[in-house]
Amino acid sequence: MERDELECFLILAEELHFGRTAARMRLSRARVSQLVQRLERRVGAPLFERTSRTVALTDLGARFREDVEPHHRAIERALARTAAAARGFGGTLRIGFANPLVGEIAMKAVDLLRGEHPELAVAICEMSFTEPFAQLRDRYYDVVFMELPVREADLAKGPTLVTEGRMLAIAADDPLAARPWLTADDLAETPLLVLEGDAPAYRTELQAPRETPDGRPIPAGPGVTSLQEAQMLIAAGKGAMLTGAHSAAYQARPGIAHLQVVDAQPVRYGLVWRTGENTAAVDAFADRVAAMTEAAARTTRDGDYAHA
Repeated sequence: MERDELECFLILAEELHFGRTAARMRLSRARVSQLVQRLERRVGAPLFERTSRTVALTDLGARFREDVEPHHRAIERALARTAAAARGFGGTLRIGFANPLVGEIAMKAVDLLRGEHPELAVAICEMSFTEPFAQLRDRYYDVVFMELPVREADLAKGPTLVTEGRMLAIAADDPLAARPWLTADDLAETPLLVLEGDAPAYRTELQAPRETPDGRPIPAGPGVTSLQEAQMLIAAGKGAMLTGAHSAAYQARPGIAHLQVVDAQPVRYGLVWRTGENTAAVDAFADRVAAMTEAAARTTRDGDYAHA
């Protein structure tokens, strides 16, 4: 049995009209009749009853449709899954995000991606607070939306997609909290919490520098392994933490003040994946995120953080 014979039979069984069947298959009515007749010769009996006005399945045709339709659908699904896998849209795309700011953008991009590629499964969740690269290297994620820079030889990164100002989260009753803003030199003698984990020195220096621009020491505060632990220590006056401007809105809590550090380097975010493993699904996700951040940049005029 030829595939076009089977497809013609199933479409005609659904439409019960040669003209509509021909239109759906982009064939002539004569070709549709030819395919049906050829299949009936293979079977050895009519599958349709035809008059000048109506087309109906015979009892044999109805039984044949009942037998073959599930298998035909299964074959079509298998072909679609295989083709999707060949294009890089098979399986599951695993996405990590660093914080709620970029997480919201990632979720909206995922919604777009699912709408365009319903065959693609997507899993998305917040990445480790203290281990910025381990989950990506362990293949827990295929791509992460995280803070830059990333200088690891085995990891590739896209351009900066989002930027925001850098703030200091500090106890609300600390004398510094009474100021309208801070400079990096104001951090002298303010213990900064240290993230425990395997972050390289170039990232640790941005999050917890050891000295001010004018050379005065910045003491190291307690080590932390989670945001909740950090907030508890900050509110208790045990240390402060440099963070992105979004924290003032997304992670506000009693006992903590957020002050802009006006001359600090901004926080930059982009997509990171394993070198040489940017599949079609990763590329498609990156395209959706880039399009969203570019659109936001055109409409952003004020605020503490902005899409790049």
